[in-house]
Amino acid sequence: MSIHQFNFPTHIQFGPAASRAGIAHLKEKRFTRPLVVTDAGVAPLAFFKTFVDSVHQSGLSPAVYSKISGNPVTHHVTDGVKAFHDHHADCLIAIGGGAALDVAKAIVLMAFHPGDLFDYEDGKADARPIDKEIPYWIALPTTAGTGSEVGRSAVISDEKTHVKKIVFSPRLLAPAVFADPELTLELPAKVTASTGMDALTHCVESFLAKGYHPICDGIALEGLRLAAENLKRAVRQPLDREARAGMLMSSMMGAIAFQKGLGLTHSCAHSLSTVHDLHHGLANGIMIDHALRFNVPAVADRFRRLAQTVGIDDQTGDGFLRWLADLKTDIGIPAKLGAVGVTKASIDRLSELAFADGCHQCNPRACTQADFRAIFTEAI
Repeated sequence: MSIHQFNFPTHIQFGPAASRAGIAHLKEKRFTRPLVVTDAGVAPLAFFKTFVDSVHQSGLSPAVYSKISGNPVTHHVTDGVKAFHDHHADCLIAIGGGAALDVAKAIVLMAFHPGDLFDYEDGKADARPIDKEIPYWIALPTTAGTGSEVGRSAVISDEKTHVKKIVFSPRLLAPAVFADPELTLELPAKVTASTGMDALTHCVESFLAKGYHPICDGIALEGLRLAAENLKRAVRQPLDREARAGMLMSSMMGAIAFQKGLGLTHSCAHSLSTVHDLHHGLANGIMIDHALRFNVPAVADRFRRLAQTVGIDDQTGDGFLRWLADLKTDIGIPAKLGAVGVTKASIDRLSELAFADGCHQCNPRACTQADFRAIFTEAI
């Protein structure tokens, strides 16, 4: 597989060894002091050490910031901004999963913008304008899940409440993305499964989201087809480079498609991350078939098209939901929330937070807090 180059609108280089092209790209731009941002899980891995060594050997002078956990909070950003300035960095390399990439976006925002991060929260009535310098940065994804490398938003949790908040601006798009499937080969099966279900959920929910956006619909369906063909293979055969490439592309396509909107599955997942610190992709994976059943009566034809895309004979909503449930079993995603320690004692809080979350505003069927309560009750 060779490296493919295209713009959508971000400049993307996709294929084996694309990560090395990222280093050459920064040298061509005459940057010299990158801050390399990653998460605590990636930092000790062999491929990351090799990558940083390559940055050194190219003549650049990097520093590493890796104090980021699975559900990033505000101090990860403030610590990262300090690291950026302490290093006198002139650019940033974000290498990791969605958490690292989201924190990287927040770091480049706050490097030269005043105030606190959530002064720039999306939808806030008195939000500050994003109008100052944004340092140059490149994105190298190491998971096939959120697709944050092609996204315009950073999702960071409030330090005190752990409620996820969104900072959004087209200016936060990475100027260049280097998507190298080789960087995903070391992902454990459980992480591959969870992040893969995140990518798949983005594709499904964006296709179901209300509103007219046939461009996103087409991207979502192709992203779903790629996930259906490659997710099980990537979990079971981690060194299958074709499957890894298929999932990495599915992830990017899902993230591009969800500019149309998402739905109630994501509202459920966000509340689970807040209350139980559950990995976002795992939360989506557990909830998707339980939550989407609520939508079948409203958009039966859309479910038929989803079923056609994954190539099953029963092209009904029930058929597609059974396919999802079987996929979860095949890749080790729990069928119910009880398997990850969620009990009925959490239902009231989960329902409250899910209803307060903005994602379900794009859901094809309006849902109430009572509807969320019923969904969580069934899912436990």
